[in-house]
Amino acid sequence: MDSLNTEQPPSEANATCFRHPRRETYVRCTRCDRSICPDCMREAPVGFRCPECIRSENRTVRQSRTVFGGRALGRPVATYVLIGLNVLVYLAELVWPAIISRFDSLGTGLVDESGRYFVDDGGSYAGYQLVGIAHGEWYRLITSAFLHTEPTQGFFGITHILFNLYWIWVLGRILEERLGVLRFLAVYLLSALGGSVLFFLVDPHSAAIGASGAVYGLAACYYVVSRRLRYEPLDRNRMLILLTVWLVISAGFTAWQGHLGGLLVGAAAAAGMAYAPQRRRGLAQAAVAVALAVLLLALVVLKALNLDPAA
Repeated sequence: MDSLNTEQPPSEANATCFRHPRRETYVRCTRCDRSICPDCMREAPVGFRCPECIRSENRTVRQSRTVFGGRALGRPVATYVLIGLNVLVYLAELVWPAIISRFDSLGTGLVDESGRYFVDDGGSYAGYQLVGIAHGEWYRLITSAFLHTEPTQGFFGITHILFNLYWIWVLGRILEERLGVLRFLAVYLLSALGGSVLFFLVDPHSAAIGASGAVYGLAACYYVVSRRLRYEPLDRNRMLILLTVWLVISAGFTAWQGHLGGLLVGAAAAAGMAYAPQRRRGLAQAAVAVALAVLLLALVVLKALNLDPAA
């Protein structure tokens, strides 16, 4: 008598998911032919694929790029994040007003333990300590760009943040689509840094807050990018009129140095992004961004070394 073959046919022996051996299935990946259960199925143009094959294919798919070489995304994620950060910091100011004096763009000054600035009324310096950018608090160059005037400061208080958020929303969506996330963020942060640096160079004994420097940098970037592409989705003249009117209205409340610094640095950063050569464009754009950051920080160092804290 012939011996019975107790082994299952290969097709039945492999009829369990390769990732979940206890799950029986008769569906196979159309690429690698491994059995996959419903939880592992990924719909494909023909049949289903397993998760490993999907990941392998995604690595080989070329990512779509913006006109200036950035990674194209369907939504302006960076713009949303910047708006959200500004709103969250503003809410933090309402709860803890001392956050303003702790993170504004003060170049050098004396404060007490409660964060109040020293007023030279003939009193003693006892109990006060030197603070500011010139004394190692470099973070103020950026953190000040996320602070805004408190609502208790009258009509201007609330319009300060509303105006900046409006322009971040209007300009940010367009520029992020053209530049990509990283290049857009580079222009924004460099513009904010440029505004803080110019304010520090001109008036290091005072403090300023607000995203206006970054906003004016975005406006300059929009102008440069639009000229490069010869396409303007916004009415440029209307935009310039609104920004100029705001500059005049806010002259008595905000720092013109921040506006001008952001405008100049934003234009320089945008030129580096828009007019970079096609060959090794990403490297050239990164070099421009790094060079601008190094230049701005070098100016801060030089000013700090020659600054008299008692002036």
